Amino acid sequence: QVQLVESGGGLVQAGGSLRLSCAASGSFFSINTVTWYRQAPGKPRELVAAITNDGSTNYADSVKGRFTISRDNVKNTVYLQMNNLKPEDTTVYYCNAGVRVRGGIAYYWGQGTQVTVSS
Repeated sequence: QVQLVESGGGLVQAGGSLRLSCAASGSFFSINTVTWYRQAPGKPRELVAAITNDGSTNYADSVKGRFTISRDNVKNTVYLQMNNLKPEDTTVYYCNAGVRVRGGIAYYWGQGTQVTVSS
């Protein structure tokens, strides 16, 4: 079993910063690509940022220059540093990870963490 636990969400004023964490635990060999998504009520899920196991990154245009994704392979944790937050960044953020387990690659989701940016 593999668990992903997100943390770091909260309430912040516009222009502020938060750092989200996505920590993996359980039985696995390695973590491949990890992706942060967000989804507001009634809207489609949006890819925010992704990082591969070799550190290559990809960002949504809406967060480029403001958000930074990084990973600590020793701690099995991926971070999303969010700076200059805007009210439109308010929603629930989820991480998704491709994890190498016995038998192949399996994908897991975290439970989500709420980010609220006040104007």
